[in-house]
Amino acid sequence: MPDIILSNVQKSYGAGSPNAVSALDLHIGDGEFMCLLGPSGCGKTTTLRMVAGLENLSGGELRIGERVVDSAEKGVFIGPEKRGMGLVFQSYALWPHLTIERNTDFGLRLRKVPKAERIERVERVMKALDIEKYRHRYPSQLSGGQQQRVALARMLAVNPGVLLLDEPLSNLDARLRLEMRAELKRIHEEFRTTILFVTHDQWEAMTLATSIAVMNEGTLQQLGTPNDIYDRPANRFVAEFVGSPPINILELASDHALDRGAKDWLRIRLGERGDLGSVGIRPEALKLASTEAAVPAGSFHHAATVTGVLPTGGSWIIEINCAGRMIFMTTTECPRWRGGEQVWLHARPSALHVFDTNRNRLSAADEALARADAGVAAVREA
Repeated sequence: MPDIILSNVQKSYGAGSPNAVSALDLHIGDGEFMCLLGPSGCGKTTTLRMVAGLENLSGGELRIGERVVDSAEKGVFIGPEKRGMGLVFQSYALWPHLTIERNTDFGLRLRKVPKAERIERVERVMKALDIEKYRHRYPSQLSGGQQQRVALARMLAVNPGVLLLDEPLSNLDARLRLEMRAELKRIHEEFRTTILFVTHDQWEAMTLATSIAVMNEGTLQQLGTPNDIYDRPANRFVAEFVGSPPINILELASDHALDRGAKDWLRIRLGERGDLGSVGIRPEALKLASTEAAVPAGSFHHAATVTGVLPTGGSWIIEINCAGRMIFMTTTECPRWRGGEQVWLHARPSALHVFDTNRNRLSAADEALARADAGVAAVREA
């Protein structure tokens, strides 16, 4: 399948209403597994529907390879049936009166695929999705996860160039969601189908995607690999949306003792700057020390009190009070701290995500903090 390219795409539902999607530039490569991630109403499903051909663009251009399939300015629109894509909704939409085998080969029958080829394709996808043993059952006789496998098998049987998935796992319980994530990962690796997946669940996006497009209020906030999105969020929205527990944010304009301490610490590393807005620290990047002398030299640190230790099974969330501000950290090692203990909270310099007054990542701070981090490591080795 050729690449799918969205150029300055706009979608509006009428004068006076805000754009559902604004100035969206997106390149979906052949064989890519891209997740559109964001809160409800951010424009991710609208984007998927425009790619599918279920919504017309209000502006901009959508191309599949060199072929323009939708352009309001050029008066071009190619219908969904001619785009070579398969769409799986949140609802499984299986025919209740047809067996699993007949549901799976439904699209092939519509396309009048020869019987021998139809049987071969159906056998292959049913075996790949482990549903061949249910071939004579009806959808009502299957669990939600099994029905989802049938819906995927029906799409894969017609061999679409692109598979479009609109929150297909949201109706499943936690265990089935985990199983289906692994299944989707395996399907992508086996069939090498280009997949565009819509979700509001950050863990689905992080575990499945080769690339993630984070959206908010109709605009693209950041496009990158899961590691890029988590380790180098482009702005405050991305940093706060991705991560559980959420990132700890220190407001540098605040007069709170912790915020003032962070601002003073940054001045030493970055010099006087008028564009410092806030600092984020991931919970897993925080550590605790019994005394200030035990804090690694050069680390950002502050006196604190442990107020709670919350086991989550395999990891722990530690709630910490820093001069009245609640901070959360996580650890995979059984903590020795107890509620009421006085400690020193600390983080290495490169663990700090600095954002400017416009809430965008301050890239100039990254290099300086990386150098400071190297200095901390040198002190430890010495």
